[in-house]
Amino acid sequence: MISASLSNIELYFTPEDIIDNQLILHGEEFNHAVKVMRHSEGGIIYITTGKGRIYKSEINNITRQELIADVLEVYSFENRMKNIYFCLPKLKSQERFEFALEKCVELGITNFIVFESERCIAKGERLERWQKIIISAMKQSLRSYLPELETVKSLNQIISLEGLKILFEQNSDKSFKDFKIDTDRKYFFLFGPEGGFSDEEIKLVKEGERYKLGNNRLRSETAITTVAALLTA
Repeated sequence: MISASLSNIELYFTPEDIIDNQLILHGEEFNHAVKVMRHSEGGIIYITTGKGRIYKSEINNITRQELIADVLEVYSFENRMKNIYFCLPKLKSQERFEFALEKCVELGITNFIVFESERCIAKGERLERWQKIIISAMKQSLRSYLPELETVKSLNQIISLEGLKILFEQNSDKSFKDFKIDTDRKYFFLFGPEGGFSDEEIKLVKEGERYKLGNNRLRSETAITTVAALLTA
């Protein structure tokens, strides 16, 4: 959980590791810090490298293309969701898919696998845009872990990975309210597209578990964000 002392900060991200007790901002992060927020030398900013730490830093130097800051204090955080993988189908509505992705990041999910279900209508990948959404949501929610996202072509590729598969199916007689996490175990949460999983895909999950979220049928993006909220509460 974020420290109360950090609740009102603005967070910046750099993919570069700390070197000689300094961090550097480039590109969009540099432009936002210097040209939008008007930070200047001697000012205090907060930066994360997306690896579990937030650095309170003092701006040492600003050039035409980069901001260099000296680290003053380090805040470290535990990733409680490190063994949780959200397997998201490509949705017909790109806006709804991006909404679900954004909210999951804000709630603390840090692993995503995007796949093409048999009933997926949308095709193709927008990895650059998705990565921007992830970074923005991480900073907005003051998260210190940059989520990882990968794409696969089919559900079968996910089934072959080691870990317990959790499939959400409206006809299940088990409620997700009764689900308990074993922190030492890896989980893959499987969400279906607008038309749901096909019978063949459901059969693939032979050794997994099936749950329902309630008696009402939910849109894919609603189910995804609901599970994220329940897991990270």
